[in-house]
Amino acid sequence: MNAPLGVILAGGLATRMGGGDKGLLPLAGTPILQRVIDRLAPQVAAIVLNANGDPQRFGDYGLPVVADPIAGFAGPLSGVLAGLDYAATQGHTHIVTAAADTPFLPCDLVPQLQLAANVAGLALAASPSGRQPTFGIWPVALRDDLRMQLENGMRKVVLWTDQHQAGSAVFPDDAAFFNVNTPDDLTQAEAMLI
Repeated sequence: MNAPLGVILAGGLATRMGGGDKGLLPLAGTPILQRVIDRLAPQVAAIVLNANGDPQRFGDYGLPVVADPIAGFAGPLSGVLAGLDYAATQGHTHIVTAAADTPFLPCDLVPQLQLAANVAGLALAASPSGRQPTFGIWPVALRDDLRMQLENGMRKVVLWTDQHQAGSAVFPDDAAFFNVNTPDDLTQAEAMLI
């Protein structure tokens, strides 16, 4: 399998953080998003951001920004579809998604997802606490099915991936998927860097 396109999901509303872009918050002086990019970039062919609103706020990163194709903040699956649609225009067969607020994502995320992928090329990451639905490998070939399901109201990642018998890449440490949702989480993440 060729190196997939990396898609960083930054389309959430960040309500528990008071709004704005969690990924742009500094973590020990470096934006969380930059930490995600630094970990994901060596594993993928290229990176695109999925974010809604004015893409210029990410201008410093020099990355393409794609908005959700489904209106009304339809959740991570809409971001996945945005990535799949973009990947199709660039000739990629798969994307790998990661959340913009997870500064410690595994440095072997992509190879482990590729090993776990089912025949269709679909897998989610998992850790001791359960599946990590914003971390997965997704085949472009399933984008029309995903679009139809989203238009029919599908919002839960695992409900859709279960329909397609997604594989599961199990990682040993929950900390790899620690996400910064609140100011307290940001403090905890700083402690985890030490």
